[in-house]
Amino acid sequence: MLPRVLESEVMDRPEEAREYDAMDHSAVNLRFVDDFLAVHGPGRGGELLDVGTGPARVPIALCRADRHFRVLGVDLAGPMLDLARRNVADAELSDRIRFARGDAKNLPFPDGRFEAVVSNTIIHHIPDPAPALAEMVRLLAPGGTLLVRDLARPADVEELDKLVQLHAANEPIPARNLFRDSLHASLRLDEVRTMVAALGLPAEGVNLTSDRHWTWTWSRPT
Repeated sequence: MLPRVLESEVMDRPEEAREYDAMDHSAVNLRFVDDFLAVHGPGRGGELLDVGTGPARVPIALCRADRHFRVLGVDLAGPMLDLARRNVADAELSDRIRFARGDAKNLPFPDGRFEAVVSNTIIHHIPDPAPALAEMVRLLAPGGTLLVRDLARPADVEELDKLVQLHAANEPIPARNLFRDSLHASLRLDEVRTMVAALGLPAEGVNLTSDRHWTWTWSRPT
């Protein structure tokens, strides 16, 4: 069984943010948005929270998909937020997407504040993700949608190498290495399900949704 090897929790250097944003995540991001829309439906007038927003490619895609969406993106990395603000300005969406610097494990918002809470590929950066998952649940409004997606750790080195070759062979070497490290730092499906069950929520809401991703979907009862 491949052990979990942690990587840095925060991409706190501008060059790291630029290298990450230069990778082609467009297909993955669009699928994330499509899957969210399939569960949540159209915007309801509230604000969405994107935890670990990075360069804000997911909020941009969400707002392009539905003109009623408004998004607050939070991230612990200042350089990522600087890049996110530039990307949003370039997309002419600064009136619908705003940002705050914050730790996913302890966010300064009241219970049930957000119409929806989403997070894409941040969990593997966090040594103990359980508090971050609990925060996302706490912040979700009644009737709201939670959608969390991240990489799933392969069973062994051979599978890891296969995934890197399949999905990052055309990326520059630093990007390939980053993808490899992220897979190594990610959680297994059973680990995520254990954390979700510890929150008193259905573990079957967590499923493998690609050859390299797990997804947790939950709707808070009204």
